[in-house]
Amino acid sequence: MALLDELIHLLGPEHVLTGADAAPWLTDWRGRYVGSATAVVRPANTEAVAEVVKACARHGAPVVPLGGNTGLVGGGTPDNTGTAVVVSLQRMTQIRSLDTDNDTVTVEAGCILQTLQQAARDAKRLFPLSLAAEGSCTIGGNLASNAGGTQVLRYGNMRELTLGLEVVTPEGEIWHGLRGLRKDNTGYDLRDLYIGSEGTLGIITAATLRLYPQPAASCTALVALDSVSEGVTLLSQARLGFGPALTGFELMSGESLALVTRIYPQQTLPLPASPWFALLELSDSEGQEHARERFETVLGAALESGLAKDAVIAESIAQSKALWHLRESIPLAQAEEGKNIKHDVSIPISRIPEFVETTDALLAARFPGIRQVIFGHLGDGNLHYNVAPPLGVDPEVFLQEQDDVYQLVHDSVHAHSGSISAEHGVGQLKRDELPRYKSQVELNLMRKIKDALDPSGMMNPGKVL
Repeated sequence: MALLDELIHLLGPEHVLTGADAAPWLTDWRGRYVGSATAVVRPANTEAVAEVVKACARHGAPVVPLGGNTGLVGGGTPDNTGTAVVVSLQRMTQIRSLDTDNDTVTVEAGCILQTLQQAARDAKRLFPLSLAAEGSCTIGGNLASNAGGTQVLRYGNMRELTLGLEVVTPEGEIWHGLRGLRKDNTGYDLRDLYIGSEGTLGIITAATLRLYPQPAASCTALVALDSVSEGVTLLSQARLGFGPALTGFELMSGESLALVTRIYPQQTLPLPASPWFALLELSDSEGQEHARERFETVLGAALESGLAKDAVIAESIAQSKALWHLRESIPLAQAEEGKNIKHDVSIPISRIPEFVETTDALLAARFPGIRQVIFGHLGDGNLHYNVAPPLGVDPEVFLQEQDDVYQLVHDSVHAHSGSISAEHGVGQLKRDELPRYKSQVELNLMRKIKDALDPSGMMNPGKVL
């Protein structure tokens, strides 16, 4: 039986998409990568995923797992050979269990992040992963890329939020690892191998995740600053003043927020223009009044010392959401303005001011008129150091400089002891750059793991390695 016929037999014709029906699953979110495939399949449960993988193994067909297709590095897009089978997990959306005594939830990989957040709230719990694509990204994709978001400072990346996994291996076997244990020292940590592996070692079909108590109150503030260095100093003071109650600390250039208000004039900046802004969020276990008092104490000291130029504390949930909406609209505004060159980098926090100053100067000298749209999670050292073309320059023409821009920025990241991928992954976008920045020892170890777990190389080929 031909592979396509076998897939139809397994799943039914309505869940095996080909031709024009498959096209939406074969282009990445940014429109940078377009692939082709034998079919896009939509299994409804883990057992069906396993049968699909077994069929692909028999026919020698590559398998490309796909979540919400919100990735930024081409990790879920097949190549152009047309031999791959794209496995969409969009039908696997169940929340299998929610245990408030153990503070865990077990959820399938196709569940939308926002759906899980709401289920946790309904149970008076918090699932803290929060990012701009939460209305469409899936838990499987979050796991595959080890997603971070805005609250890593307090709660960690997806790896820290995960206790157990269910995975379909390249042989079509099912690893039932959905353990809700904080301690399990019985051998190699397979969970951590699969998280962040971008579907190159197996298909994550479900996960057991940590939940947290809902805070009694949260408070948000926007602070105007003169420099990145002041942002780092304010972060240190906020950590001392708030401790683990500090759940978010975002850095945004004045240019990035000016772009938002230009593209979306209905959004307004509640402070005068400034070179830099910090967005802070405090989660308090006592109440709104206590949270505000703590904010006023720390920010008052920063204003009095001249560290901060100005500040506004949200007076309501609506105002807090409006401040966060400014931050979350930056990548959307960039997309509206036109194509640009994105960087998702991680740098030791103490070295970020030097990195920004040095890299800005190098880019300005090499590409006169170039614009940096910088924002990101200063609290965990993750910057989205995005580069836009000079005003009046066709973005398509500017993109011809992409390789040179990437190398200049990534060389600077490496020189400042950083990583060229913080939370977006490697995919195909950064795959060929890894040998420039990782040692041969690291690459050899990664290859040995890949060869051991996926000896035929069928799982998401051409990604990461």
